[in-house]
Amino acid sequence: MSLFYLFILAFVQGITEFLPVSSSAHLILVPVLTGMPDQGQALDVAVHIGTLVAIVLFFRKDVFMALGGLPRLLRGKFDTPGARLAFLLIIATIPVIIIGFILNATGLSDMMRSVKVIGWTMLLFGLVLYVADQKGGTAKTDRDWSLKDAIIMGLWQAVALIPGTSRSGITITAARMLGYNRTDGAKIAMLMSIPTILASGVLLGIEVAAEANLQTAKDGAIAAVFAFVAALLALSVMMRLLKSVSFTPYVIYRIILGVVLLIYAYS
Repeated sequence: MSLFYLFILAFVQGITEFLPVSSSAHLILVPVLTGMPDQGQALDVAVHIGTLVAIVLFFRKDVFMALGGLPRLLRGKFDTPGARLAFLLIIATIPVIIIGFILNATGLSDMMRSVKVIGWTMLLFGLVLYVADQKGGTAKTDRDWSLKDAIIMGLWQAVALIPGTSRSGITITAARMLGYNRTDGAKIAMLMSIPTILASGVLLGIEVAAEANLQTAKDGAIAAVFAFVAALLALSVMMRLLKSVSFTPYVIYRIILGVVLLIYAYS
């Protein structure tokens, strides 16, 4: 696979993974709209690894705190911020793992990979994000994250298994509905993505391991590096802008893209 195509795929994944515009949808659309060959699951895994490293690096303080709390959590103790954060992240990840397994086992995940589905979800969930962002409260911070909120956000996160929904977008929507301010709501959504991306990466990795070869490994390594750089840049910019800008620009993008895709799909 050409270096240029690897760069395009990695750039698309890296930029869109943490923005509320759906990275999976953009990865599906790249070969559909450009006529390029489908990149396959191996490269999907590689670019997700790159974005995973980016978010771990960006939120390293919280990640290390959660990892440090795991030993106490394993002993059934929740008396430290790290143990509590680790517990809530695990709880929030359970719904997407269960539903994701069901969708993969039944083949429904492949059936939903269509331009029509992506167009509708881009449009509808963009509008939902707009309403939640405009009507949601701002009193809650990341320190207020509770078991109830983790379960609710985890269920919303599972909806993102429908292509075009956006994992970050739907969890940010849930956070805003629950009254979290934009910055901390986005932070919680980003932290939730770590175990989710890791779980999906392991699942896909097992599926493609038998078909992997040296060239695929080289392409994957290059794509992972590109995706890491793009993701770190996108994450840094978004978190900085959220201090002064709403999610409206992303909503406008989603609506425009959704309308264009629906026109394309039904024409």
